[in-house]
Amino acid sequence: MASTIERRKYHRINVAWPISIVSGEESIEGKTINITVDGVLISCEEPLQLDEVLRISINPPNHQGVEVNGKVIWSDHYAIDEQDATFGIGICFVKISDVDCHFLKDFVSAHSKQ
Repeated sequence: MASTIERRKYHRINVAWPISIVSGEESIEGKTINITVDGVLISCEEPLQLDEVLRISINPPNHQGVEVNGKVIWSDHYAIDEQDATFGIGICFVKISDVDCHFLKDFVSAHSKQ
């Protein structure tokens, strides 16, 4: 039996928060699937280029927006149905403020114990 080794440094929390991504002159809307202190899995209708660094606004409920710069580390079809295609995109944070990082650490810590 093969064992799976968890290589993540931080826990991931499933959340569906709205996001806005700025890619060049284009703005793309999507939502989070899960989030951790150092990255986020998002869902959107647009594919994104690997290694592209993007400005992302994450909008958790009852909290000010979290602004990050993130690098696309993987992108693939997440779900395909007859109406549309949705992409799952793994983003690694490359720039986040201390305040936003602290918020995410507290949020992930509080919800990983439930």
